[in-house]
Amino acid sequence: MIEIKDVFKTYLRKGISNEALRGVSLSVEEGDIFGVIGYSGAGKSTLIRMVNRLESPTSGRVFVGGEPLDQYSEKELREVKKRIGMIFQHFNLLETKTVFDNIALPMILSKKNKIEIQNRVMELLDFVGLRDKAESYPKELSGGQKQRVGIARALANNPSILLCDEATSALDPQTTQSILEILKKINEEYKITIMIITHEMSVIQKICNKVAVMENGRIIEQGNVLDVFGNPQHQTTKSFVETVIHNSIPNSVLKAIQTNGKQHIYRLKFVGSSASEPILTNLIRNYEIEVNTLFATMTEIQDTTLGNMIINMDGNHLVINQAVSYLRNQGVLVEEMENVEYNHYFGSTNSSAL
Repeated sequence: MIEIKDVFKTYLRKGISNEALRGVSLSVEEGDIFGVIGYSGAGKSTLIRMVNRLESPTSGRVFVGGEPLDQYSEKELREVKKRIGMIFQHFNLLETKTVFDNIALPMILSKKNKIEIQNRVMELLDFVGLRDKAESYPKELSGGQKQRVGIARALANNPSILLCDEATSALDPQTTQSILEILKKINEEYKITIMIITHEMSVIQKICNKVAVMENGRIIEQGNVLDVFGNPQHQTTKSFVETVIHNSIPNSVLKAIQTNGKQHIYRLKFVGSSASEPILTNLIRNYEIEVNTLFATMTEIQDTTLGNMIINMDGNHLVINQAVSYLRNQGVLVEEMENVEYNHYFGSTNSSAL
């Protein structure tokens, strides 16, 4: 559906060169809700603007529906853009136009007939829950209502792709949740592929099935959301994941660990069915070791449970190794923790997983 191949984007301002994108490649498949996350200045907004040709690559190519965007004439590109809707952070509504007219605008520009426009706008107002606001003006709406209008306008021409550039960052948490539910409904009912730019990992957690993490104009990690959440590889990704999966041992426990000297401390990660199996019970029953749970959380991602636990195992070194092998054979990702530090993601780790 969307393919970005080795894209670079360089801006030149007052003789100073700034590389916004540095060799970015990714693929968004039909039906995906694909999230791109990164801190401010990572290049994510520049990236999404490549998809609807609001920006052109300095080098590299962007494909939509299997066709490179750079092959089209300006007239042909206007037709392609009709299949790509976009939702903006600050709504971009016309203040002098009613809600109805704001939603109708793309169809008016496409020279649709009045009956078709009337029917489509009312259908979309029903879809976003704003039928009673058809004759209202943007200044009379809340932020969440304005974004619903923005969503309806982006859907006006029946796009196959919907781009969302920080669509929830100006909204409160409750309103954000309602907007995310609408986006998921759009994906499921209209079968529209969605690409979301955000700096909030909770947005990725709630609706995305795939994610790419950006830093300094590059993609540093990407994959299925469960894989990235369950086993982040890059420190920036770990920092984002920690905002929704709290996995730091309390300071009081850290003090006790440091006081007692070196311990056999392991981080265990359970995904899906393994999170509900009595794996630790069987571990204690079958191996002559003592197990002390230092920390544990459960998080739901895309209707799948992701468990995170930190334990201390005490006993014969050989038996502990056998216990670790058992855990891995049960599908548990196991990391032996070393150099435990206060308020840190455990410094260096020796990790292994099936």
